[in-house]
Amino acid sequence: HVQLVESGGGSVQVGGSLRLSCVASEMYRANCLGWFRQSLGKEREGVAAIAYDGSTSYVDSVKGRFTISKDNAKNTLYLQMNSLAPEDTAMYYCAADPRWWLPSSLERAEFGYWGQGTQVTVS
Repeated sequence: HVQLVESGGGSVQVGGSLRLSCVASEMYRANCLGWFRQSLGKEREGVAAIAYDGSTSYVDSVKGRFTISKDNAKNTLYLQMNSLAPEDTAMYYCAADPRWWLPSSLERAEFGYWGQGTQVTVS
């Protein structure tokens, strides 16, 4: 069982930046990692994912603004978020799955392990 702990959320002004972190208890079952977000009254939305080989995918709304990366030595996943907008306000969740490759789509069902989330508020 992989435990995931997010940090780095907070309140930021429009146009600002935040970097989220997610520490995994083990990486050998977390070959594919992702970030999701959920705002009030909406479904959980896939934001970005990174595969074992470092290949990445993003939802269109964050392309060019968000960057997903990982540090295997530190068992840590990151999400650098720039040019933040009010519509980015949400609870952000880290997710992991044992698969080695990127999922065909950023769907919640593609990931088996989840963190508790960290709140991001942009105003």
